Amino acid sequence: MRRRSILKPYADTWSGLARVIHPLLVAFAGWLVFQIYLHPKPEFQTMPLRYQMALLVGLLVTIVVFSRLDVYRPWRGIPISREIRTVTVAWVLVIITLILITFLAKLGNEFSRVWIVSWALSGWLLLIAFRLSVRWVLRRGRRQGKNLRHVVLIGSATLIQHVQQRLRMAPWTGFQIQAVFTEHPEELIQGEQETVLPLDQARDYIRTHDPDQIWIAFVMEEMARYKALIKEVQETMTVPVRLIPDLYDFSLVNYTVTEVAGMPVFTLNESPHRGINRLVKRLEDIVGGVVLVLLTSPLLVMISLLIWASSGRPVFYRQERVSWNGRIFRIWKFRTMPVTAEAMSGPVWARKNDPRPTLIGRWLRRTSLDELPQLFNVLKGDMSLVGPRPERPVFVEEFRHLIPDYMQKHLVKAGITGWAQISGLRGDTDLQLRIQADLYYIENWSLWFDLKILLLTPFKGVLAPNAY
Repeated sequence: MRRRSILKPYADTWSGLARVIHPLLVAFAGWLVFQIYLHPKPEFQTMPLRYQMALLVGLLVTIVVFSRLDVYRPWRGIPISREIRTVTVAWVLVIITLILITFLAKLGNEFSRVWIVSWALSGWLLLIAFRLSVRWVLRRGRRQGKNLRHVVLIGSATLIQHVQQRLRMAPWTGFQIQAVFTEHPEELIQGEQETVLPLDQARDYIRTHDPDQIWIAFVMEEMARYKALIKEVQETMTVPVRLIPDLYDFSLVNYTVTEVAGMPVFTLNESPHRGINRLVKRLEDIVGGVVLVLLTSPLLVMISLLIWASSGRPVFYRQERVSWNGRIFRIWKFRTMPVTAEAMSGPVWARKNDPRPTLIGRWLRRTSLDELPQLFNVLKGDMSLVGPRPERPVFVEEFRHLIPDYMQKHLVKAGITGWAQISGLRGDTDLQLRIQADLYYIENWSLWFDLKILLLTPFKGVLAPNAY
């Protein structure tokens, strides 16, 4: 007899509890910051009425925003990075809303700036700490066989094997296969926890064993044979049914399931920079771009003078490149070759021991400092600080026919640095590996991932052995 999930009957209670705990954490963060920074005395101080009202409004705004952004949804099987990103975006919107309310009510001078900033940071830390703690407890319990969802898996043997392998690699999801039904059970190996049976026994088994969920893993041309079973389950039982279509032959990049005019629509590839993520990415580029321009301005001036003194003008070099959505833009770089270099050779792929760069140009390319003017492309909006490196249209046209999934890199803006660059995949390296790194970045994008890449770039990207 399988062990029932202890927490399943209380799933709605847990969701409701989170709706209470989150606002309380927000209020507690504001109160604690007030006690520490504004009244650092041994005894607690009563907050002025205006601060109490601010906490009350913050509590209410948190409830509304977190509910609207689906923070309280079930997160089973979803990576923790996506959960943290959702909570972070929701909290940023709460802070923006509170600042806007304060501005419209002309109450900006009534509150300490230190308190506001400290509240925003401490509130975020408490919220993330709470979510991580819950995740840790649930993950630990699921690895011990608790809080599981028992699944009956039905479908084609090949696809079932893929699902089994994925779930075995991710026990933290808490999904355990209870039984498997397929037309050819002899093609599957029965596991320790699951029973493998012929497809025609599925109905009786589902009625008598009360699974938590039913998953239908089907190849497109075989869908017709499962329709009757799905219809019967939906009409006679309350077990949730999930469909796992065989889409693995397609290039899935940030795939989503949405609804258009009441129709379910499966999007195979979509940019992660949409909605609020697009705003976050643009703010990152503007703030980071301005800071980096200010920090590197002496270096920009020095390099410009060196190029001008050694090989004359022009100091900068502009070239057409392909970026987001296949859009062509003109990239800025420090000129590293004679003005007539490409007129003589035509478009040439970067290679080691290229004789064309000048003495200064060879040093700039070796240190990647020739890319610094692209900060102005970032501020203009043509590029991003982090993203796949852009290529020339002539090479894009060539590679799109030679390298699978090559065009998927254009789901996001091109970047000055990227995951491929800090992974050593630049210069004359395997383009297939580089594309895989670019797609990994696109599928796993987050603000924190960008910050990690930016921090690693001076150490792993600037002086890379393949920079030439």
